Amino acid sequence: QVQLVESGGGLVQAGDSLRLSCAASGRTFSSYCMGWFRQAPGKERKFVASITRSGGSTYFADSVKGRFTISRDNAKNTVYLQMNSLKPEDTAVYYCAAGGTTSYYSFTYNYWGQGTQVTVSS
Repeated sequence: QVQLVESGGGLVQAGDSLRLSCAASGRTFSSYCMGWFRQAPGKERKFVASITRSGGSTYFADSVKGRFTISRDNAKNTVYLQMNSLKPEDTAVYYCAAGGTTSYYSFTYNYWGQGTQVTVSS
């Protein structure tokens, strides 16, 4: 079992930056690939970014490529999502997830956090 807790969300203006954190419980964090997803009101949950167990490879949705980075610190059981040049369309609840792959598909992830709200005003 892995429990995930996101933090770092908030209200920012377009062009600003935010860093989300996801802290995981348990001693097996490094055995999981980690992903970030987001869900805007009335829309389905969508892939944002993912990272392999070692952090050696990362993957991004086209909509955030070049603006967002994902990283992890296995010693701290934490994964991060650095979000730069934020746009109003980035407004959503952001979820971190743990699973066996870096898939784009949410159903492949086994554990989910409760989410953190990011709101970007224009």
